[in-house]
Parts: sequence; C-alpha cells; structure tokens
Amino acid sequence: MKFRGSVLGPCGWLFMLLVWALGLAGCGNLPTVVPDLVRPSGPPVQLTGARGPLSAAQSRAVLGRLEKRGQDISLLDRHLALEEAIVGSPLTTGNQVRLLQDGPATYRAMLATIMAARDHINLETYILDDDEIGQQFSRALIDKQQQGVQVNLIRDSVGTIGTPVAFFKRLSDSGIAVLEFNPINPLVARTVWALNQRDHRKLLIVDGETAFLGGINISSVYSGSAPLHGARGRSDGTLAWRDTDLQLRGPVVAEFQKLFLASWENQKGPPLAAKNYFPRLDGIGREVVRAIGSSPEESYSLIYATLLSAIGSAETSVYLTNAYFVPDPQLLATLEAAARRGVDVTLILPSKTDSWLVFHAGRGYYARLLRAGVKIYERRGVILHSKTALIDGVWATVGSTNLDWRSFLHNYELNAVVLGAEFGKQMQAMFDKDLEASDAITLEQWERRGLTLRVKELFARAWEYWL
Repeated sequence: MKFRGSVLGPCGWLFMLLVWALGLAGCGNLPTVVPDLVRPSGPPVQLTGARGPLSAAQSRAVLGRLEKRGQDISLLDRHLALEEAIVGSPLTTGNQVRLLQDGPATYRAMLATIMAARDHINLETYILDDDEIGQQFSRALIDKQQQGVQVNLIRDSVGTIGTPVAFFKRLSDSGIAVLEFNPINPLVARTVWALNQRDHRKLLIVDGETAFLGGINISSVYSGSAPLHGARGRSDGTLAWRDTDLQLRGPVVAEFQKLFLASWENQKGPPLAAKNYFPRLDGIGREVVRAIGSSPEESYSLIYATLLSAIGSAETSVYLTNAYFVPDPQLLATLEAAARRGVDVTLILPSKTDSWLVFHAGRGYYARLLRAGVKIYERRGVILHSKTALIDGVWATVGSTNLDWRSFLHNYELNAVVLGAEFGKQMQAMFDKDLEASDAITLEQWERRGLTLRVKELFARAWEYWL
C-alpha cells in the first residue's frame, strides 16, 4: 500500500498494520503464469473495427498497411498472436492515440474535453484531492451536471481517505452520482468487505467517444512539468512528478466504457441515468489498440500475464519505466532470461520516491538483475510515477499498473496496449529523453553501497507482498 509522503502518519501506520494483520493468513505468492510462447497454429489474428469484427482479409489488410509503414511484420504478428491467446479482449483498429506527458498537459486535455461534453462523463480515480487541481475538476464536473450532462464518479475509499467528506457531498448535492469503491468502513460496504482490494485505475470517458487513462491522479502534486535534466523542481521547492497518460478516440473507447460500467455494477452502485453510453464510433485514426483491465477476482492479472508474454517473446528490446518496482520471482526470471538471450533490457526507475518502503524493496533486486545483464537507470530531479513499457519497438503499454505485488495481486488496474511501429517511435523518443535525464546504476557501484542501505532493503522486502 503506497501512501504519499516520505513518512506515514499515525493513521497511515495503523491502516497498514491492520491490512497486514488481516491478511497474514492469506499471504502467498503470485500464481505462476506460463504463457505459451509458441505461435498458435489456429486461425490468424482477427481485428475489430467500428462495425465489429473484421474479416480475415480485412485483418490482413490492416497488418499489410503496418508493414508498408516500415514495420517488421514478423515481430508484430508474433506479439499479436501471443497476446490474443492470453487476454481475449478485442484488438481494435481505427483508433487515434495521443501521448500525454506530465500533469499540466494531461489536465488541460482532460478539462477541455469535459467542457465539451454533451451527454455524460464517467470518471474513475484512485486519488481525488481537495486542492487547487481537485477544485478545478470539481467545478468543471458540477457545471456540466447542471447543464444536463450526467456525471458518474467512482473514487477509491483508501485513495481519497484524506479528502474531506464535504468535497464529495458538494458533488453529490449537484446531482453527480458518486460511488465509493470498497469503503474502509465495513458498516457501509455494499459487497464483501475487501479492505486490501483497491481501485487503482485512472479513467475518464466523455460521451463514450474519448477516453483518458494512465498514471495521473487528480491532485496538485502533478501540477508541475518534469525537467529533462538536472534537479529543478517546482516553484514551491518540491520535485515535479513525471507521469504518462493517453488520450484515445475510436472503437477502443467502447471497451474502456465496458470496464467502467462493470466496475460500477460490481460495486453495486445505484442505477445509472439513461444516457448514450455506447454511441456509434467510426474509425478515426490508424492505431491498433487493446484495452486490458485486471482485478484481484481473476485467477491471475491479465496485465501481468500479457507483460510476461511480451517480455518472454521479445527479440530485440525491453524498455520499462515504472514508479514502484518490486518484482515477483517470475517477473525477475523473465527479465533475466531476456537479457541473457541478448535482448536489450533497460529499466528506468525512481531516484526519489513518495514511498520509501517500495523504493528500498525494489532496490534489493538490483544486484541480481545487473548480474544478468539488465541495465538499470534512476531518473533524477523528479518523482517518477510513469508506468510504461515498449518491447521490440512495436508493443507499447501505458496505464496504472506498477511492477509490484500490489498491482498484480490486490488492485484493480487498467492499461492500453498500442501495437505498431508508428506509436512505438513516440514511446521510444519519450524513453530516450527520460534516459538522458537518468543516472546509470552499475554492478560495481551498487556492490559498494553502505550497510544502512542494505538494512533498509532487507526491512522493506519483508513487507513487499503488501506494499
């Protein structure tokens, strides 16, 4: 469980201890997921467009266009086949994807889309603070509700624990439907009380036509842009937060809408107002996208299995940027195996953090990874909060999922997978900029670290299952 701030307050420590005590009996390992890395011999990969499933010929035509744009079709085809076998959700074509970096750009795009809403707004978030940014969103949502646009909000009970009740009452009093996800108070739980299962998704859907997702919560901590070099922070002296989101339009938005509505139904929320949640979505771009949602109710995280498959089948490169890195044994082994077979495996991880337990637990694995040939860099001058991956230049994902036990076991998470070299080039450019602003960690340097760091790592790893 990650709390903002370097030191947990009394309530935070009590909550963490309660979670630990309640869950000791169920403590275990992530289920072993062994993706079949042999290309399936069944029918070819089928894509879905604005009018439903494409024929085999139409699917081949889409892949052919990717090939004409300079794509290594064998790499892409391999990733498509492996992913389809694991996830099952449709691979949609005809989408437009916009890569958004850091809070200011993301908030501008989100608020502009909210202002233009005509029918409904569905918002799902882990953190919604009562600060300058939170108030901006509150005013915008209330204004739209008063204009007749229905606003539906899912907010996580733990993530919004510090937000005053009065903040949400103002929203509810305006007519906004507000649903508290897995309430901390068992007396108001609508389903089985599941304190440790949290909604970590960040999703905004407007009119069923535009979706935003990624790592950015609604909070003023994201109000500064991350510097590319050095340790320059925000005007108040604190470090800027470095994060990544996507803005999507096209047929894939319907898949994210299904996930939002499923969350609402799963939490037994009140009946939603009748709105046009699934408008006709025409093809608007050229991107091939898959929506992936995962939950602790599944036998294993679909995002986790998909990532393992993509890394396990990588042929040239695995580039991961992640805020909270506490890998389980199978992810560790998959990264090591990729590096040992000659794949360029490079991780960009934080040098500063808002969760020192997670920070030091992850650092406890540095030596093992470095010995296997994995390259590790730490991003300087920011609080790194991005959760992205780029594999073989053709398989990219952005979302809410961290590389830790909590995301894979306990959280409801949400990612988009974008396939193809065109978007891959944008992701590569972003990764390269972060790499320039990062410091390499070498094995020789790491093995000289002091006793204090080693003790912190040992202590933090004892908590890794719950972090």
